[in-house]
Amino acid sequence: MVRSLDDVEPDPSVVTIGNFDGVHRGHRTLLHRTVDAALDRGVRSVAITFDPHPAAVLRPGSEPPGLCSLDQRIERLIEAGVDLVVVLPFTQELSQLTPEHFVERVLVERLRASRVVVGTNFRFGHKAQGDVVALLTTGEYHGFDVEAVALRDLDGEPLSSSAIRSALYDGEVRWVTGALGRPYSLAGEVVAGDGRGQTIGIPTANIEVSPGRAVPGNGVYAGHATVGDRRWRCVTNIGVRPTFGADDTPTVEAHLLDVEGPLDLYGTVLDVTFEHRLRGEQRFNGVDELVAQIRADVDAARLQLVASDEEPAEPPA
Repeated sequence: MVRSLDDVEPDPSVVTIGNFDGVHRGHRTLLHRTVDAALDRGVRSVAITFDPHPAAVLRPGSEPPGLCSLDQRIERLIEAGVDLVVVLPFTQELSQLTPEHFVERVLVERLRASRVVVGTNFRFGHKAQGDVVALLTTGEYHGFDVEAVALRDLDGEPLSSSAIRSALYDGEVRWVTGALGRPYSLAGEVVAGDGRGQTIGIPTANIEVSPGRAVPGNGVYAGHATVGDRRWRCVTNIGVRPTFGADDTPTVEAHLLDVEGPLDLYGTVLDVTFEHRLRGEQRFNGVDELVAQIRADVDAARLQLVASDEEPAEPPA
């Protein structure tokens, strides 16, 4: 992985380029086409991505929340089989390049692209003036060809990072799992909460989620929690805890199932998946009613997770 084109050896490449937020199944189609074309031509395969998100530079504050961290994005791009990941710093200077200069600077000078693989909705250059037709025209001049890949869909919905965010906010985590090819997850340090879960016999780990990450809509979810090589089934609540007066901002609290012996997670990084939505957030008339519902949630989570654990794994895509 490199963070500057100046660090790239000037060798022939097949290149794909995009934000690749979440590295979902649509992205992996582009990546696999890139890897296959590079193998056919005997050259390296390269994935170019950007950091920060272009909107953070062009319209600060309007950038969408991320579906994964930059480190996770790089890891998943590498897992898809590309030989090199280039993380380009997105700057005002880069945003001002005309489509022609963008191609020369990014695709030709160091990468020596012989083929460029993009989605049919790809845009580039100053004010997104360049499209696939412009890329084809510029490619003819510089000696590379272009493969434009149609967007995939899932259950009739377009497969895109923005569609995945929208589904997350609606709690449609099963669709999100299908779109990503894996359950959506959040990781964060376990921090001290108000200790109320412990007092009612249902201890929870309070997860401090990094700012800028997409969080599923308020509600109760079944999934798995992982620390290192330890893994548990869990029930995770996202919300403002209305039974106790409501917080100003939503919290993410995971109750781990089948924990054996004392468990101190404070200060560790807990990774939680969101595999099934059990219900929306509710306000209860008292602690007894709340506890009864949580125990029902735990029972429902066990049934859902056992059933999904027995489902055959989907083939990689």
